[in-house]
Amino acid sequence: MEELSLTTPALLFSAISLIMLAYTNRFLAYAAVIRNLHDIYLEKKDTSLLRQIKNLKLRLNLTRWMQIFGISSLLFCVVTMFLIYVHVHTVAVWVFGFALVLLIVSLSLLIKEIQISAEALQHHISDIEEHLEKK
Repeated sequence: MEELSLTTPALLFSAISLIMLAYTNRFLAYAAVIRNLHDIYLEKKDTSLLRQIKNLKLRLNLTRWMQIFGISSLLFCVVTMFLIYVHVHTVAVWVFGFALVLLIVSLSLLIKEIQISAEALQHHISDIEEHLEKK
């Protein structure tokens, strides 16, 4: 096996940073939609909004966990670089492996969240189609 160098975990910095930016944008978008739906619900007391809010709550929680696992992955990449710097290579390899596992978990949660988002949009499309068929 090839020895782990400082550049290997450093390569993940830009990738994880971009992923975290995307996660943060998703989080902020969900927060804005939830605030908007909250205001609409307080005005109209429409129970159909509760289903949307429940769906958004799940997606928001998934995004939060995606962020936690992504940040943890970045943290362990930094720890890996420190361990390489102080010449503790065997531990560094294991810590870097753990960082990769955390990144895999984060990306897996992203896949799940995308599936839920697509399903929610399908419900909206169905509602529109039903409305158009009634006309």
